[in-house]
Amino acid sequence: MNLADSEVVLSILSDDGYEITKNENEANVILLNTCSVRDNAEQRIHGRLGNLKRLKNGDEKVVLGVIGCMAERMRDKLLEKEDFVDVVVGPDEYRKLPEYLDTAFAGAKGIGVRLSKTETYDDIVPYREDGLSAWISVMRGCDKFCTYCVVPFTRGRERSRSLSSVVSEIRELSQKGFREITLLGQNVNSYNDNGNDFADLMRAAADVDRNIRIRFTTSHPQDLSDKLLYAIAENENICNYIHLPVQSGSDRILKLMNRTYTIGHYLNLIEKARDIIPGVSFSTDIIAGFPTETEEDHQMTLDVIEKVRYDGAFMFKYSPREGTKAYRFEDDVPEDVKSRRLTEIINLQQSISNEINQKLIGTEEVVLVEGASRKSENDLSGRSDTNKVVVFPKLAGINRGDYVKVKIRKASSATLIADVIGKVDFLENKVVETA
Repeated sequence: MNLADSEVVLSILSDDGYEITKNENEANVILLNTCSVRDNAEQRIHGRLGNLKRLKNGDEKVVLGVIGCMAERMRDKLLEKEDFVDVVVGPDEYRKLPEYLDTAFAGAKGIGVRLSKTETYDDIVPYREDGLSAWISVMRGCDKFCTYCVVPFTRGRERSRSLSSVVSEIRELSQKGFREITLLGQNVNSYNDNGNDFADLMRAAADVDRNIRIRFTTSHPQDLSDKLLYAIAENENICNYIHLPVQSGSDRILKLMNRTYTIGHYLNLIEKARDIIPGVSFSTDIIAGFPTETEEDHQMTLDVIEKVRYDGAFMFKYSPREGTKAYRFEDDVPEDVKSRRLTEIINLQQSISNEINQKLIGTEEVVLVEGASRKSENDLSGRSDTNKVVVFPKLAGINRGDYVKVKIRKASSATLIADVIGKVDFLENKVVETA
């Protein structure tokens, strides 16, 4: 989401005459786009600001700004604690960034933190340097008000882009050679454009270019529809991968979180999705140590992980967020208990991920080549349809953006190691050039 927002900001500033530099020592304007979902993210921003403060001591004026959710949530504290910050702009005020920067260069503070009921930036073409993968924000905000979550307060209420504007953007990306698109929203399942729901949008997105893989995130279990599951199953270029946050395995904790579903409902969804979409993979979000969580509640979470057998998970200790309803709860789970429970969750999930991946040895996967492997320039890497990282040898004639068929020969909990069979015509689903 922040990557997509940063591309919108870069587009707005580029249109206003700014040039982009990757060297902070050359910059006249430095903006930190922030997240407030977890306290750790905000602490990192404070540290980064401290490091950047030195750049304001030179001969040329440097404007330093904080944008995004942290700006919306902590405007006054930011201006008070980090008094060298010149610009503080929330997620719905990016159009006015050039004005706020002008204000800052003139010696005053540029401040814009008003939430909008209508802003979607659907008329702005994001500034994208990557010619392979793109993130498209199809809606903004959230109406769920989970008790631990700051998103409704930092990004506002739900509003959806028009289906036609999303399709138009995908068409432009297709013409530029993009090969993978991820549709973004805090809860994409509640997308609605004059009666067109998210399943309608997914089908329309898949129709634009059958050579483009379509992914999406994030889904809320309450709103995941059969219609969407069938849309995934019936379109080869919609990836068989669903990120479906569970957060806890305890119905009591889910109720305290205001998650509006039960574990029974959640497990039925998983079973239904596996019936409709053969080979579908799941990832999830899990919070350890939510207020009042008992050992029994924690065990229920471990039980759900065992039952679902996720391919992967994002796992965190509970982090109180000021302004949320849960912030008023007593944070009564000791830190060492949170850490121990989180470790147990991580260990179990890694074990399951490893078991799932070991069973893939000897199977074939189609992978979109993303570039060089992080560990070796002699290898390439990419992701499978089910969102697994695959590493394979770099061979002549295989380039970034190609689809290749590979055979898995080794696996860990996080990575598949493979040999290349050959290039694939993604549309025809057949090897057109053997390795």
